[in-house]
Amino acid sequence: MRELFPCSWRPTLAQLTVNGQAHEVDAPPEMPLLWVIRDLIGLTGTRFGCGMGLCGACTVHVDGMAMRACVTPVSLAEGKVVTTIEGLGADGLHPLQEAWIAHGVPQCGFCQAGQLMTAAALLATNPRPTDDDIDAAMAGNICRCGTYTRIRAGIRDASQKLPAPEASMEEAPEAPAAPEGGVE
Repeated sequence: MRELFPCSWRPTLAQLTVNGQAHEVDAPPEMPLLWVIRDLIGLTGTRFGCGMGLCGACTVHVDGMAMRACVTPVSLAEGKVVTTIEGLGADGLHPLQEAWIAHGVPQCGFCQAGQLMTAAALLATNPRPTDDDIDAAMAGNICRCGTYTRIRAGIRDASQKLPAPEASMEEAPEAPAAPEGGVE
């Protein structure tokens, strides 16, 4: 008897939460998350750029971490929370999207979904990044229009609109020293 799927491709049902909505998709476990998002779920904001995870156009968040969807198998995202550009500003525009508009960041717009998702992941872990922090975080995202200085300015702007980070224990002022000889 001839197999229906003679190669390793065997469709399976994967459970995903994308932008707050549960999805059950029929896809092989090794299918790139990008194609699941675009072709099976129908969210086309996440772009295909290089197909090798080098340009950043396909960046999405998986449990809050920026990941390249073109090289991330759907099996890795199963049971996790995936956020795409369509879900970034779930309650209106995200501060980064507002800053992108204010600074005229997009030119052709092709890379912008990935740029925004990478920048959002940066601000989620470092709400007040320095220019060096921004440059390091964004280094893997290519903008063929060269709007890097506007991208940096947009990230700086958005960081000022986010709530101030709470002081960590390391930054908390020291308690006054006890008087010599014990408690008074």
